[in-house]
Amino acid sequence: MLHKIGINKIFYSCSIIIFKLAQILKKLLKLYISSEIEYKNDIDVLYRSENFLVVFKPYDMCINSNNPEKKDTVQFGIKKILPNLANPNLFHEFHFVHRLDYVTSGIMCIALNKKSAHAASNAFESRTVKKFYLALLHGHIDEPYVIIDKAIGIDTREKMGNHKMCISDSRFCEKPRKSYTVLVVLERGFRNGKPATKVLLCPGTGRRHQLRVHCSYIGHTVIGDYTYSERKDIEPYRTFLHSFRLILNNDIESLDVRSTDPFLASDPRNQWSPTSIVRVLDEDIFSDIYSLMQ
Repeated sequence: MLHKIGINKIFYSCSIIIFKLAQILKKLLKLYISSEIEYKNDIDVLYRSENFLVVFKPYDMCINSNNPEKKDTVQFGIKKILPNLANPNLFHEFHFVHRLDYVTSGIMCIALNKKSAHAASNAFESRTVKKFYLALLHGHIDEPYVIIDKAIGIDTREKMGNHKMCISDSRFCEKPRKSYTVLVVLERGFRNGKPATKVLLCPGTGRRHQLRVHCSYIGHTVIGDYTYSERKDIEPYRTFLHSFRLILNNDIESLDVRSTDPFLASDPRNQWSPTSIVRVLDEDIFSDIYSLMQ
């Protein structure tokens, strides 16, 4: 009998140890998966022709730098994976026909010759280019869509800082220019237990920080936007703004490139739990945006 009790205690102790080991392994696996996702936050080629290169730009990465020692840039990343495309006669080695903010991830187009660079630049200047962004915003937006028509200018308080912008209503706004954004609600839910809304954004103009400024203006700042949350939003692992689709019609070669949605509930880092789906990313939503912009 005593022998049996001793064996039971051993089994019980072993089961406790196995349970604790399982918990540790679970945590290690979660960390491993997170590190794998983080590792994949790297430049990826989405499309390539003799005229254009379209890449996935990671979040928290500069386009280029005047400092040759700075390696964590889109310029250096492209040169690393496609060294033959770098043009030493250009100051930054590539024709960057448009830009994304440091915090913004997603689709970015590079022209591969002078002729295609000129054609793409003309398309951007004539506003025939269509750009669509995904974002997670603080709070619940009740309306199905919002049209934001508010001029944006330079915030004179931070001219020498992070180049913060502001709307024309601010007394600190210098040289405001017409700015226009269409916002369509996709999902409502909670991020990290707080109300949040996933939206599709389409800028009708191309001002610096336009989407971030306009979202802040309507009271729904982009989650993780340190600059436009008055330096308060420091918890998220990234700013939740992503260049999702680029339609670049031009005289050389028309492009229509899409990326994947990085703000899925299935990614544990996002801490995003949608509770209602308002719209899906089908062709109808893009058609509706076109009609709203007319």
